[in-house]
Amino acid sequence: MTSARSVTRSIPSSAQAATVISSLLTVQTPGRGFTDLTSEAAKFVAEALARDGALTLFIRHTSASLTIQENADPSVLVDLTTALSRLAPENAGWTHDTEGPDDMPAHVRTMLTATSLQIPVLNGRLALGTWQAIYLIEHRKRPHRREVVLQFVGATS
Repeated sequence: MTSARSVTRSIPSSAQAATVISSLLTVQTPGRGFTDLTSEAAKFVAEALARDGALTLFIRHTSASLTIQENADPSVLVDLTTALSRLAPENAGWTHDTEGPDDMPAHVRTMLTATSLQIPVLNGRLALGTWQAIYLIEHRKRPHRREVVLQFVGATS
C-alpha cells in the first residue's frame, strides 16, 4: 500500500478544446527497426501553435506500429527488436505468407504493440519524460513508405 505522503499532484488546469489540427506525416523506413518521430511530432505541435491539449498519432498500416520508448541507450531498441522477433518468428509455420515470410509476423508484432498513441501537450510542449521518444516500428525487412496521421486537439496560442 502506498502512503499518502509519497503521492503528489499538481493543481488541475483547464483548456477549452475548440481546435482540431491535423497533418499527414509520410515516413520512408529503411526496413525493420525503429524510426524516431519525436522531432517531427514536436515540430507539428509548434507549427499548430498548440498550447494545452493532446497529440494523437495514428499509423495507417497493419505491419508497422508506434511506441514510446527510451531514447538514451540504442541497445534498448536492439533488444526490443530481438524480443519482438522471438515473440513472432518468421519460421512459425504461418498460413498467411502471400507477401513473404516476414508479413504475418509483422501483423502479430503490430497487434502486440500499438497503432496509435496519445501524448499530452502542456504549455506548447509534448509532455514526454526525459528519456522518452516516439518511434515508428517497421516490422517488415524491406523499406516501406508509411503514413502517420498527427492530430492535435486542444487550445492554441
